[in-house]
Amino acid sequence: MSIQGDLRGTQNDLRAISGLMGDALSQFAKLFQNEVDLAKAELGEKVQHVGLAIGFIAGGAILVMPAIVLALMALAAALIAAGWSQPVSYLLSAFLAAVIAAVLFAVGINRLAPRRLAPRETMRQLERDKDAVKGMVR
Repeated sequence: MSIQGDLRGTQNDLRAISGLMGDALSQFAKLFQNEVDLAKAELGEKVQHVGLAIGFIAGGAILVMPAIVLALMALAAALIAAGWSQPVSYLLSAFLAAVIAAVLFAVGINRLAPRRLAPRETMRQLERDKDAVKGMVR
């Protein structure tokens, strides 16, 4: 009887261990799904951020053109009226336009920097989950 009792106890222990493993795997699957959902949400925000940055770049490029052309024409006309030669006046106006364009593009590109687009919260949460899974396995 003692051997049969030991066998039943061992079988019950194995069922309990397999149940615990099943629960752990189930919770790990839920945790993984939650992380996937978090990553989707965060990447959705990043895509929106990229779209907004591209909108700024395009808007800046489109809306500034007429204003720059008129301002450059006025600057060149003022320089010519002040006694500067026509080629130098136009060249100076073109240089000013290039500087303004460089600033606009730099702002837009800065908004697209990889460090600003990385899903930091998801990466941090994945590190926590990895540590939690390591703790469960021990």
